[in-house]
Amino acid sequence: MSFKQHLKVLIVDDQRTSRMLIRDALQQIGVENVVFAVDGEEALKSMMTTPCHIIISDFNMPKLDGLQLLKAIRSYPPTKKTPFIILTGKGDKELVQKAAALGVNNFLVKPVNVPVLQKTIEAVVGKLA
Repeated sequence: MSFKQHLKVLIVDDQRTSRMLIRDALQQIGVENVVFAVDGEEALKSMMTTPCHIIISDFNMPKLDGLQLLKAIRSYPPTKKTPFIILTGKGDKELVQKAAALGVNNFLVKPVNVPVLQKTIEAVVGKLA
């Protein structure tokens, strides 16, 4: 089994269409092990019971937003170093600064395309060979 087949990715987004588009893009680059959460609260519960190798999270969500989720993930020792990528629909400079201060690993602007998604993930976890 290759690294990308073994990689478990948590997609956190309150928009079903967005979750499916990201899942489809991940599958196109060979990542099959994908789980979902509809908000930060559900994602946090998921990470406490079944940790993933990488989190791709939207910024704007009900309950816990992307920054609140990132802060919670970074404050919990077992998930502290989990690679975290923030999704946003806009190039919000303030969001980028806040996320960077909280230890985000990378950013993706929606809509996500396959080559950019692959480069973003590889920048965080290494080549998906």
